[in-house]
Amino acid sequence: MVKQGQYYLIRAKAVPEVLLSVVEAKHLLESGRAATVQEATEMVGISRSSFYKYKDDIFPFHDESVGKTVTMMLTLDDEPGLLSRVTKRVAEAQANILTIHQTIPVGGLATLTLSLQVDEDLGVEDLIDELEKLSGVHKLKILARS
Repeated sequence: MVKQGQYYLIRAKAVPEVLLSVVEAKHLLESGRAATVQEATEMVGISRSSFYKYKDDIFPFHDESVGKTVTMMLTLDDEPGLLSRVTKRVAEAQANILTIHQTIPVGGLATLTLSLQVDEDLGVEDLIDELEKLSGVHKLKILARS
């Protein structure tokens, strides 16, 4: 007997097609590619009643272990466009910004704290070197890695 609130983790190939279609319909609605439930269900080929029956019970699993998290603190000049150059370098390194916080500049300097999700194959040291070379970046300190 299945108890209320009990969860299972199963591979997609074992999930009935209707449930996978519900997940896809939810994604269409969240992304704006479908404006209504009727439109989304028609696009994936299921009934609206199937969507409503299962929509609160199936969610995609996002494996957070695909990368590692690095939190760093940078001291930056109060210079227009510098934060943009930093985030551009992060994007070029294929890292994902999880959190970003910049203090109000005091004495012409601001502190930037970044938490990044980086691919296991990414050389974090290369990204750090690139960020340290940016004009206007005075100090970079790694606060945590996980």
